[in-house]
Amino acid sequence: MVHRDGCPVTDLPSVPLGRSRPPAVAGAFYPAEPDRLAHDVDRRLARAAAPVAARHRRGRHVRAIVVPHAGYIYSGDVAARAYALIRIQRPTRVVVAGPAHFVGLLGVAVPGDRAWTTPLGAVPVAEDLRTVAVEAGALVDDRVHAREHAVEVQVPFLQRVGAAELEILPVAVGETEPGEVARLLARLAAVADLIVISTDLSHYLAEPVARRRDERTVRSVLRGDPGAIGEGDACGVFALRGLTAWARDAGLEVRLLDRRTSADAGGDPDRVVGYAALAIG
Repeated sequence: MVHRDGCPVTDLPSVPLGRSRPPAVAGAFYPAEPDRLAHDVDRRLARAAAPVAARHRRGRHVRAIVVPHAGYIYSGDVAARAYALIRIQRPTRVVVAGPAHFVGLLGVAVPGDRAWTTPLGAVPVAEDLRTVAVEAGALVDDRVHAREHAVEVQVPFLQRVGAAELEILPVAVGETEPGEVARLLARLAAVADLIVISTDLSHYLAEPVARRRDERTVRSVLRGDPGAIGEGDACGVFALRGLTAWARDAGLEVRLLDRRTSADAGGDPDRVVGYAALAIG
């Protein structure tokens, strides 16, 4: 079962390569009706724009963002803080990396799909970015991506803030050393406009405990210490560790844009999920 604010794990059957991937969580994690979805995303971006503009200098190029991937009712406003910041850049070629919730994965996997579809339309998968990832050791396996929400929930935001010619590369990051992920991100960042790391933070803790743990996790990212990020600190821990190592090695600045829990959106305060939005550049 998929929970809109959780990270369950199960196995999935094989899926044919070369297709256009249909949405797996439309109507559950985000609205399935195109007009309603566009309005929902635009409303969240508009709310996020003012605080983002007030806190961050114009003209600073953002190389990567970290965003949550729960249902929009829980984490959509946190994600919007990061997407509002990169809207002026109108990215065309975007790598979206997140965890593999449903299939046990060692290493990194990219899809063989030719496009990913949401209620807002189809977005091509960038073939040259996929080639770069495969040459760096990524597997091509659609099973990993078939029902995965971590990347999918980012696509409608990208469709609203990206260029008309938007292309994406979905990347599932399984158990992998931070240095390996960092090297892959460095190679992809050299040819992509933006890296998106999709992860939630702590899971199912009481709110005060979750806030303390999430603060510690964010501090580890800010100071460039991937080894201090534990596996229970984020469901996208392997991608987040790799992002932290890449940003540190590249001398990039990491900025916290927002941090909340599902309790801030009306979730059970005794069993929360943590969310953060960060910008790297």
